[in-house]
Amino acid sequence: MIRIVLISILGITLLTGCLRDTQDDLDIVLSQLLVEASPSGGKDYFTMPSSTDYSDIPQDPRNKLTKAKVELGKMLYHETGLAQKSNFEEGMMTYSCASCHIAGAGFTSGMPQGIGDGGSGFGSNGNGRTMNSDMPEEMIDAQAIKTPSTLNVAYQSNLMWNGQFGATAMNEGTEHLWKTGSINEVNQLGYEGVESQAIASFDIHRMEVNEKILEDFGYIEYFDQAFPDVFKPSRYNKETAGKAIAAYERTLMANQAPFQDWLNGRYDAMLDVEKRGAILFFGKGDCVSCHTGPGLNSMEFHALGMADLYECDDAVVNVNEHDPLYLGRASYTLDPADNYKFKVPQLYNLKDARFYGHGSSFTSIEDVVKFKNRAKSQNNRVHKNVLSDDFNELDLTEDEIASLAYFVKYGLYDKNLDRYKPQNILSDLCFPNNDKQSKKDLGCE
Repeated sequence: MIRIVLISILGITLLTGCLRDTQDDLDIVLSQLLVEASPSGGKDYFTMPSSTDYSDIPQDPRNKLTKAKVELGKMLYHETGLAQKSNFEEGMMTYSCASCHIAGAGFTSGMPQGIGDGGSGFGSNGNGRTMNSDMPEEMIDAQAIKTPSTLNVAYQSNLMWNGQFGATAMNEGTEHLWKTGSINEVNQLGYEGVESQAIASFDIHRMEVNEKILEDFGYIEYFDQAFPDVFKPSRYNKETAGKAIAAYERTLMANQAPFQDWLNGRYDAMLDVEKRGAILFFGKGDCVSCHTGPGLNSMEFHALGMADLYECDDAVVNVNEHDPLYLGRASYTLDPADNYKFKVPQLYNLKDARFYGHGSSFTSIEDVVKFKNRAKSQNNRVHKNVLSDDFNELDLTEDEIASLAYFVKYGLYDKNLDRYKPQNILSDLCFPNNDKQSKKDLGCE
C-alpha cells in the first residue's frame, strides 16, 4: 500500500505483465551511470554472486569457504549454548551472535543498542530486547555504539565502525597496536577482518568453545567435517569456531534485492520510482562516490558529524560522552587526524534496521538522506573544519529525496533473509535468545 501511494504521489505509472528483459529510457540512463561509476566499466562491479557460489565470494585465503564450514558457522552463529561465561547465573546459555545480528533486522540488533549478556526479550525481530532490570547496569554486555550489520561483510576487509579488526588492508602497518591482552590482539593471528572479529567475539561477548562443550552438544563431527586438515588437538576451539562463523557471515548477501535482479537483466524487477532513485544515487546525489561495489559500502572513513549513542533519546546503558569509540577511526589508530571518522556502511536491507548512524541518531532512511542533503553536523564536537571534504550539500528537491530514499528502502531490500537462519541448533535451546522473556516472544515454551 505504501509503495502504491508513493508512486501515485510522484506521478509514476506501474507497469504490469511479464518480467521484461529489454531496457526502457530509465534503464538506459541508469546503465550508463553504472558503467561510468564502475572501475571495470561494467554493471558486474555492483553484482553479488549466489551465496552458494563459494568461488566467487571474497574470502580470506587462510579460510577457504566450504559447504561444511558454512553450515557449521550458521549453527554456531545462533547457538545460545555457547553463552558459557555470563556475568549472571540467569544469563548462562541465553544469548548468541544472532542476539545482536538478527536476519529480520537486516542483521543488526533491531534496537538502538545491541544487548547480549544481561538482555531480556526479543519482541519482533529484536525490537523488544531490553536490559534485564534485575542485573547491575555496569555488568550488562551492551555496546556503546550501534551494532554494525553483518550483511555483505564479504566486501569489507576490516570490521567495526573504526575498522580495528583485521590484520590486512587498512590495518597493514598498525601492528604496534595489536598488543597482547588488548581487544586487537586477535590481529596477531593474521586473518582478515571478518575472521578476526568472529574469533574475538567469543571473549568480548562472554562465550566459550572447547572440546567438552562441543561434545556435549554434538558438534564434534561437524568440526571434523569442516576442518579435516586441522590437527585434532587444535580443531575444537574459538579460532576454528570463529573461522566457521566468518565463513557463514561471508555468505550473508542481499543478492535477491530488486536492484540485484535488475543488474542481472530483469529490468522490471525495480519500479520506475526505484530506478529514478537509483539514477539519483549514481548521478546527482553522488552517493556512489562512497557507497560502491556489490555491498554499496567502502573501506573509507569519513567525518559526517552524526550524533553519538549517549545522546540517543531511547533507553541505552553503559554509555557516556567520553567513550573513545566516539572518536571513530582514531579510537583505533590513536591519530588525531582520524578523529570522528567512521567507516562507510553497506546499504542493503536498511528498511528493517530501524535506527541509523553509529549513534542510532536517525529513525528513518528519509531523515538520513535529508541530513546528507543539508550536509551540516548534528554533533557539537564535530565542527565544520573536520567534516569530510566529500560531505557537501546535494541540492536535492523534496521529490528527489523521496525517490532516493525509496530506492534505498525498497530497491536494496532483500525480503528473504530468513533463508540464512538454521532449521535448528544442536543444543535444542531457543535461539537466537534463550532467556525467559525471549522464549515467550519466540514461542519456544
